Amino acid sequence: MMSAVSKMKNVRIAVDTVISSGSPLLKDISFFNSPEYAVFPGFCDVHVHFREPGFSYKETIETGSRASARGGYTAVCTMPNLNPVPDSVEHLELQKRLIEENSLIHVYPYGAITVGEKGEELADLEGMASNAIAFTDDGRGVQSEDMMRQAMIRAKALEKMIVAHCEVNDLLHGGYIHDGEYARLHGHKGICSASEYEQIERDLRLVEETGCKYHVCHISTKESVALIRDAKARGLDVSCETAPHYLIMNDMDLQEDGRFRMNPPIRSEEDRKALVAGIVDGTIEMIATDHAPHSAEEKSKGLAGSAFGIVGIETAFAAMYTHMVLPGIITLEKLIDLLAINPRKRFNIPLGEDFTVWNLDKEFTVDPHEFLSMGKATPFAGWKLKGECMLTVCNGKVVYRK
Repeated sequence: MMSAVSKMKNVRIAVDTVISSGSPLLKDISFFNSPEYAVFPGFCDVHVHFREPGFSYKETIETGSRASARGGYTAVCTMPNLNPVPDSVEHLELQKRLIEENSLIHVYPYGAITVGEKGEELADLEGMASNAIAFTDDGRGVQSEDMMRQAMIRAKALEKMIVAHCEVNDLLHGGYIHDGEYARLHGHKGICSASEYEQIERDLRLVEETGCKYHVCHISTKESVALIRDAKARGLDVSCETAPHYLIMNDMDLQEDGRFRMNPPIRSEEDRKALVAGIVDGTIEMIATDHAPHSAEEKSKGLAGSAFGIVGIETAFAAMYTHMVLPGIITLEKLIDLLAINPRKRFNIPLGEDFTVWNLDKEFTVDPHEFLSMGKATPFAGWKLKGECMLTVCNGKVVYRK
């Protein structure tokens, strides 16, 4: 796949072609054909929850895709913690019909690794392989080593990737935020870092044994970064993602509010710095949002009682641009690699000529009431960020216009 610079040039050419051709798109994009605006390839998020079927009071495919378009995304991969869980051909087809009927952008569903995501019996991986982007039990770690081994063997034979939510249930002890300073100061139950990295360590042994293509969801600890860095150095076919909130916040930024509760939790400053180093050196090659909307009631019960999950697809670029690019930690080209190029390359998702147009000088205050997502819980509420999406085009159609 071409570099981010080449892709941006190609997308710029595509925009100029539209402007010179008299296309119906002309009226929508000609206004943005000036140096004031930046044109990027459509972003790709490999980790979102659109909640349909089963939980449409939280989000729908239509509202999730609208929110994605507002965030500059033209492709997303939807997680399988739904009702019914896409663990069979029939259940996956139900989700695909909803996507075809309601999505404004490209939506690629995951198939579950185990039946009902219960970790007890392998799902119909063979039947789902042609329609699932990969296999995951996101929301839960696969607790049985033998179950994960068998899943990897079958995924390898199907030339599909295992995408892992890594979490050791026996180490959770009822925790809901990072087991760190904030938890100790405020009397909260903590989630230890080992609950994440010990399962990554196990899975990496299985990857070495089976040769399976493997991706780790939302890493949050310094140990996870080190394990994946070492696995790559040993030639294993592994990749990983992290999310903006893990890169620009630590556990001392928490507040007594459900919008700060997510899984894995925001961890220590030492962990944050290790994640940033992993971004800089390429150990972490993509940013995903883990966009996980809930109802206002579900997020109204503070840190201890609220549901796990926050929304982030409408703020991801601006948060990263403001706190990673403008301070000089990474380049703008690197950010586009993380958001658009690398996820597509790893998950074999085509770009086409999808593109998004941004005003990088525009500063705004994050107001969840303006979100197009049904979910409003974000730790960035009230933050001042730079970079506003002006236009998103998917499949030659305008799917968002400021």
